[in-house]
Amino acid sequence: MLTFIMLTRLSPDATRSPQALEQLERKAMERIRKDCPDVEWVSSYAILGPCDYLDVFRAKDVETASKVSTLIRTLGHAQTEIWTATEWDRFKEIVRTL
Repeated sequence: MLTFIMLTRLSPDATRSPQALEQLERKAMERIRKDCPDVEWVSSYAILGPCDYLDVFRAKDVETASKVSTLIRTLGHAQTEIWTATEWDRFKEIVRTL
């Protein structure tokens, strides 16, 4: 499984109340579980800055990560960025082979 970092910025029209944020989260996670059952959600953070949320998840390939990103964009009226990530210990193993 590959690790992905997803940054999300909601549009102002996406939610009208704090309760709507939780409803949006439930709806998004239900769709991800249904349409991408192999995705493993690692963690989610609300962040300060140009984006609203940072999520870490694992997926088998870039295509699956793209599906997750597309679901979030369409359900949350959001902008997303997806980055691949290599765990530090694995990165050190890769570097040692150079």
